[in-house]
Amino acid sequence: MGTAEIACPSLAALCASPGVSVVAVVTQPDRPKGRDLKVQPSAVKQLAVEKGMLVLQPERARQAGFARQLAALRPDLIAVMAFGQILPPAILDLPRFGCVNVHTSLLPKHRGAAPIQWALLNGDSETGVTIMQMDAGLDTGPILAQRATRIRPEDNAQTLYDRLAQMGAELLVETIPGLVSGTMKPRPQPAGGASHAPKIKKEDGRVDWRLPAQVIWNRLRAFTPWPGAFTHRFVVPPSGGGGSRGDSPPDGGTPNPAHLLKIWQAEVVPQGGTPGEVLRADKAGLVVACGQDALRILELQHAGGRRLTAQEFLAGHALQAGDKLG
Repeated sequence: MGTAEIACPSLAALCASPGVSVVAVVTQPDRPKGRDLKVQPSAVKQLAVEKGMLVLQPERARQAGFARQLAALRPDLIAVMAFGQILPPAILDLPRFGCVNVHTSLLPKHRGAAPIQWALLNGDSETGVTIMQMDAGLDTGPILAQRATRIRPEDNAQTLYDRLAQMGAELLVETIPGLVSGTMKPRPQPAGGASHAPKIKKEDGRVDWRLPAQVIWNRLRAFTPWPGAFTHRFVVPPSGGGGSRGDSPPDGGTPNPAHLLKIWQAEVVPQGGTPGEVLRADKAGLVVACGQDALRILELQHAGGRRLTAQEFLAGHALQAGDKLG
């Protein structure tokens, strides 16, 4: 059972695992996606169709008819990763060996929908994957196996997503034989250290320059590629009057979407200034003051444009020291 692309390596690993017979794949119904809102199948469904597998797409896992449909398949085990719905007791209790979940954190830390992003947001030094037996709670079931990985400075949500997807697939197929034979015993999650990782919203990507540069840097990594870390340009009018250079809204106005900047890469530098103030915009880089220290922007993107290095951006856009971002 899975929907998001991160579940595809686990499905592929199960299909290739000796002694495992995948009788069906359960995924969410096709949904409108993209700018044109064209109805598209999930990544898991696309892989399952390529492999000629039976695909079930219940609108709600709690539908009584769906539980009967699963029961007719007589599954010994149900493996779940990024399915997107809470399973009712009628399904949790159905397989002989229960339901196991591949979760992308070292439980009990970061229970919930966005464990990868929250590991980066919190500045964690490591994360990992957990294979757990599912119960009625939110990621509270007993642990079967765990594997850790160091979070590198160059990591963002996408690189961790890719690495943990593969780690989870490998650990899943390694765990199933021990679970089935009874040699691997589940252990309760530790009583302490639990945290919640709620779903990320698009607005979370807006940069608050009043925060310390280290916190903003963590948020940038957590929100790459989605929703992205973004800010707006507010250009200060030249001294002596004459109005603005066209990018600054009237006092109290709303930021112009055309002046949105998406930040892709940056680094923390020990400089100070008014939060959001551009401290440097020259060959040495694009440096913006934060609540503590500053952020040197290395790669960014103007609304409707392409990703550019800071030097490429400054060569084609009017941005200089003293301008404001917010």
